[in-house]
Amino acid sequence: MSKSADPDRPAIAGIILAAGTSSRMGRPKQLLDWGERPLVRAIAETACTARLDEVIIVTRSADRAVTAALADLPVRIVPNPLAAAGQSTSLHAGIAALSPSIAAAVILLGDQPFVTAAIIEALVNAWCDDRAPIIAPVFAGTRGNPVLFDRSVFAELLAIEGDQGARGVIARNPARVHCVHFDDDRPLLDIDTPEAYAYARLVLESTR
Repeated sequence: MSKSADPDRPAIAGIILAAGTSSRMGRPKQLLDWGERPLVRAIAETACTARLDEVIIVTRSADRAVTAALADLPVRIVPNPLAAAGQSTSLHAGIAALSPSIAAAVILLGDQPFVTAAIIEALVNAWCDDRAPIIAPVFAGTRGNPVLFDRSVFAELLAIEGDQGARGVIARNPARVHCVHFDDDRPLLDIDTPEAYAYARLVLESTR
């Protein structure tokens, strides 16, 4: 069932890349406590709250702890047995799992918990307004994530190799990128190290 308030709007999905190795963290960052719930669940809940028609979460193969953390959420979990080969494989897995009706997808990272449903919806609204191939957020002057990609760009995403995200696809032709600007820079924070996690927790506590 579409979550869009407009029944005529093409279907849009969210893909959360949550299959990282957490090598710099030293423990699975997907399961770090974030507001009294696992980080991956917090990000999934945000995506489920946004105006998306389906939410896919790409995880490491047979990651039972992450699967359990997502129990009862209206999401589809896609295991990626090739996760060790780099982020591109998770991107491929997520794109391949999309329903045929999906016209665009918002790619979210599984370690950026300050991205809000309002940010996701702003990207969706921008795409609905002008159907640019790529809709990217700019936070306090710095381009960040998540990024919305029109289906016309999916083939390019599937051609990415190794431990690369979609940065090269975005940079290849700046003229097709529509930027949506936000004053807040907190969504740029990602949790890759214990130090980054500690700082993010301080920022979270300061906003309560």
